[in-house]
Order: sequence, then C-alpha cells, then structure tokens
Amino acid sequence: MGILSFLSLPPICAASVYASPRCMEDAKSFNNKISTLIVKRCYSRRLILQFLSINHMLCYAYPALAAPIMPDMNEPEVIRTLKLASGVRIQDIIEGEGPEAHDGDLVEFNYVCRRANGYFVFSTVDQFSGESNPVILPLDENQMIMGLKEVLTGMRVGGKRRALIPPAVGYVNENLKPIPEEFGPRRSLLSHAQEPLVFEVQVLKILSAPNPSEFK
Repeated sequence: MGILSFLSLPPICAASVYASPRCMEDAKSFNNKISTLIVKRCYSRRLILQFLSINHMLCYAYPALAAPIMPDMNEPEVIRTLKLASGVRIQDIIEGEGPEAHDGDLVEFNYVCRRANGYFVFSTVDQFSGESNPVILPLDENQMIMGLKEVLTGMRVGGKRRALIPPAVGYVNENLKPIPEEFGPRRSLLSHAQEPLVFEVQVLKILSAPNPSEFK
C-alpha cells in the first residue's frame, strides 16, 4: 500500500524563486502527503516508544509497580538489652527454647564478626550459599575470648544474640578463639583486635562438659 500511495502522487515541480503559484501549491501538497506517508509508516514505532516512555515514568512515580517485591530487610526486633560489668553490651534477638549453656559446656554455634562501624570481618555462614561451618568450643576463658564466653553463657539452643565486646575482654592474645583458619580472615580479625567488635551468635547445640585434657 505504501508503494501505491507513493506512485499516485502528482509530479514534482522544480522549486525556485521563479516557480509559479500552481507549482508551489503542488509542492506543498506533495510535502504534506510525504509527511502523512511517513507518519503512517512510523506510527507503530512511535506508539511503542510512547508506551515505553510511559512505563519509564511509572518506574519513577510508582516504584512499587515497577520493581519486584523484595523481602523486608529491617533489623530484627530486640527482646532485651543487657550491659555486663565487663563492658559487654548484649541484645537478645531470639530467646531459644532448648537447653541452657553453662560455664564449661561444649557449645556448637554460628557467629558473624564485625567492627563497631559495621565493617564485615568474618562469618561461619556463607552469605551466598547459606552453608554454615559452625565452631565447637568450650565455655572457658582460657580457650575462648572472655567477652564471647559471657555472651554465650546462659543462652539456650536456638537462641540468638548480638553483642559489642570491648578489646579488654576480646583477643588479648592470639591463642584465644574463635579465630578463622583461613589466613586472610584470620589476619583481618587480629588486625582489629584492639578495637570493639560486634558478634552475632546463634547456639546450635550444647554438648556435655569437655574433658580439659582434650584441649591441651
């Protein structure tokens, strides 16, 4: 149809300053028909572009319509806050319903360690795969940093806590645990040992009290 319309157009008069009025009118008519032809041939494309433009505006005006629903990333609700005499500050996040950990018990737990400004240091849970590699340690200040021992003591299986541990009850020497086995994370953790650290811990199991000879 576009070719037939183009062939049915009148002959073109050469445009010049000496062109007759009739020729000028024919040229104007021809230009109008060309414009109409272009509009007809490009109408669908313009419609698509307008549609995309409207959707683009909706992305800014109504983000809820443009973006997929994302899970709530708010901080978990804190049940209670404690401050110990050692300076350790504890936030209870999940109470836990299992057995309670006592001094000397062998405890299996996951933890995330961060600096006080939120900078990530180490985690036993892989943030991409979700796989965990929990640690098993006795609640003994000769084996574990004192501040973390105070945090874990009294927790129940399934419980979760967040705590700010000052350096005075943290890594006062390099033999205290938990310390990652990997060189990089280990070096990063010890490089921040002289500043407060934030631990998020979750108790998975409480085992029987260990034999001290097993850790010598």
